[in-house]
Parts: sequence; structure tokens; C-alpha cells
Amino acid sequence: MSEPEFRSGFVCFVGRPNTGKSTLTNALVGSKIAITSSRPQTTRHTIRGIVHREKSQLILVDTPGLHRPRTLLGQRLNDLVQDTYSEVDVICLCIPADERIGPGDRWIVKQVRQIAPKTQIVGIVTKIDKVGRDAVGKQLLEVSKLLGPDAEIVPVSATSGEQVELLVDVLSAQMEPGPAFYPDGELTDEPEEVLMAELIREAALEGLGDELPHSLAVVIEEVIPREGRTEKQGELLDVHALLYVERASQKGIVIGKGGARLREVGTNARKQIEKILGTKIFLELHVKVAKDWQRDPKQMGRLGF
Repeated sequence: MSEPEFRSGFVCFVGRPNTGKSTLTNALVGSKIAITSSRPQTTRHTIRGIVHREKSQLILVDTPGLHRPRTLLGQRLNDLVQDTYSEVDVICLCIPADERIGPGDRWIVKQVRQIAPKTQIVGIVTKIDKVGRDAVGKQLLEVSKLLGPDAEIVPVSATSGEQVELLVDVLSAQMEPGPAFYPDGELTDEPEEVLMAELIREAALEGLGDELPHSLAVVIEEVIPREGRTEKQGELLDVHALLYVERASQKGIVIGKGGARLREVGTNARKQIEKILGTKIFLELHVKVAKDWQRDPKQMGRLGF
């Protein structure tokens, strides 16, 4: 028998905010490349993660959650998602096992079918570790009703790893035969500065008030190798980052009493960044106010949107 052909292609995860898309991306890639948070609208960039297997390569595009926008930022995030729909080979709809299917899910399916009517849709029931087998079975039936009887549906837990490899197999089978797009071992094509900014934002979001996720933006000002380091000391990067909020009151929340909150953010972010870069860093953070930046096209441009 002949060897199976190598297959490769692009996959997009869609779904309401906080349905486990970023966590699943990280689980499939095997490394943290997309930030995760319990807060809606955490993801703001289409981060590409690369899944390498012996006979396939999947390029995962982790997009912001599609939603009805209320600000210019929200509209731009939606445009980003819709552009992605038309460029991928498979669209995966993520629906948690512990939440009922609602109008938001049906709205997303309608949007997907309007924008990319010929693209294959695969249903993914996420967070199956949170409920029992009966509840998972019921949710699989509900997703099948939503997508139609011909759609493939896979239950997974990104946290425990259950069924993750099955999902890789299902998605690989949907791809056309073709060469790998990226060299073996490469996990993302996202610039290091963007990954650093996202990891700092994730650290800042933990434990903050509900209004801040939308108001917080992070920009890496500069990354400079520290001079005068010996070979024994190893490389050290000086990373200077600015955290932008929309109001002075939010600045105080991010900094915390006596700067304690900002120091904690810096410590947590530094550990994550060092893991990804494989080198020691010195991280310096400052907080600035950019009044109502989410509604100002010029300010949004400066902040990378």
C-alpha cells in the first residue's frame, strides 16, 4: 500500500467570546502562543499557531470572538474575523459543553455561511471536562442540529488533552494534499513584540475590573540586548512596554497601591515571555492614559489596530 500523502491547510476557530478558542489553539500547538482569560474579547489579533504532525501541518488562526460591535475597536475586530473566514480551508465552531446554544451561536453560523458559503464547518464541543458524559452527548446532538447532519463534530477538553489528537486527525483529513507551509519546529509566525505585548496584557487582565479588558492596550516601545554581558551570564534583553488605558481612574487600578499591582503584572509577564523567548529579560512597564482610544482611529492606529 502507498504511504498517505502529506496534507496541509488553514483552520479558523470561531465562536462567541470565551468559548475556549485560545486555550484549544495552545493545546494543539503544544505551547502558549495565544493568551487566555475568562474575560470576553481577550484575543485582539489573528495569531497563527502551527501544528506539526508526521503526515500533516495545520495552521491555526485564532481570531477574536465575533460579536455585535459597540465601538470602532469592536468593528475592526469583526472585520479581522470576517477577512479570515474567506481565507481558510476549514472553519471550526467552538461551543462549550457547559453552556446552552443560544442566539449568539446561531448568529455566528449565519455570518459564517454568508461570508464563506463553500468552506467546510466542523463543530467542536469544548470544555468536556466540566460536565458528565450525558451532558456531552446532549450537546453533541444540539450542535448537530445547528450545523446539519453532514457536519463533523468533535468533543474535546483542551485543559486535560482529551480528544485533542482526534481533532488533529479530523482536521488533517479535511485538508488537500500539499507541502508544509512552515519549517518543522516553528510554532507561530507572530512577531515576538506582538506576543510579548499580548502576554503583558494577559497578566494585567488577571484580577482587574470588568471594564478594563476593552480599555487596556499594550505597546512594546523597544527591545534592546543588554551590553557587557559575559558568556557565562548569558543574554539579557531590556524590554520597555507601555500599558494604555482610557481614563486616569483606570491607571490607578492597573498600578495598584504603591505600584504593587504593576510589579505583580511585570513578574508574571516576564516569566511567560522568558519561556517563549528562551532568554532572560528585564521588563520595565509604564502606564499611560490615551483618552477614549477605542473610538479614535488615529490613536487606534498608533496602538496597532
